[in-house]
Amino acid sequence: MHRALGRGYGSMVRVGPLSIGRATLEPGWRWSKDLKPVVGTASCEAHHLHVLLAGRLAVEMDDGERAEFSPGEVFEIPPGHDTWVVGDEPAVLLDVSGNVAEFGVAAPESRIVATMLMTDIVGSTALAARIGDRAWRQRLASHNRLVRSELAQYRGREVDTTGDGFLALFDSALAGLRCAIAIRDAVVDLGLEVRIGVHTGEIEASEDDARGIDVRGIAVHATARIMAAAAPQRILTSAVTRAIAAGTDFLFEDRGPHDLKGIPGPVELFEVSPAP
Repeated sequence: MHRALGRGYGSMVRVGPLSIGRATLEPGWRWSKDLKPVVGTASCEAHHLHVLLAGRLAVEMDDGERAEFSPGEVFEIPPGHDTWVVGDEPAVLLDVSGNVAEFGVAAPESRIVATMLMTDIVGSTALAARIGDRAWRQRLASHNRLVRSELAQYRGREVDTTGDGFLALFDSALAGLRCAIAIRDAVVDLGLEVRIGVHTGEIEASEDDARGIDVRGIAVHATARIMAAAAPQRILTSAVTRAIAAGTDFLFEDRGPHDLKGIPGPVELFEVSPAP
């Protein structure tokens, strides 16, 4: 089996459950430049046991520790590192740790259940036209700072800014709902109104330090459709999130079934408000 490694190439053979690889890495090769865009992790997460046959190789661990290796050396590299070729000679190495099958392969995406919150400023185009571009940019910057402050307060993770709104991820449905209420109430002081959708479902998530977290799946689209169905200064949520948060400090008013574009079947939606 052969594999391109950016400015390098490798081959691998399987011996029973063991994989043994040989790689040639050209001068200038560096994991963070040649393989990170393919793998999609912040650093190399493979655990290596290398025999360096030719050239020189350097490694830097995530904690800043560095080492450099010469031909004939046998060395182990734990997960969480960057590696590069030193000098003008190609580095030739054997990987005998048994996990070389994962070297240079994109990190698998994980499927998780999470609560998503999506916001949108109501009437933003008309407001921008009325107050002017400069004042609108200042208002939007204040809005963004406010939303990010509330996300930090409730441990939400910003996924994306959607024009003049946000998509955020929460481990807890309760935290997502509480954050939605806090955002809705806080934007009033800025002279803004928002609509918010909150939904809990299974998503595909991947992450690296350049793009941050990326989420995909039908649940993400459902969250956007739920948000779009909300009236100004209203929060809508799905029956799934309502069931998780049942018996807590929220009131859920049944808004009936909604046909959401791209979502199969009518979806029961509920308007969320804090319990008195």
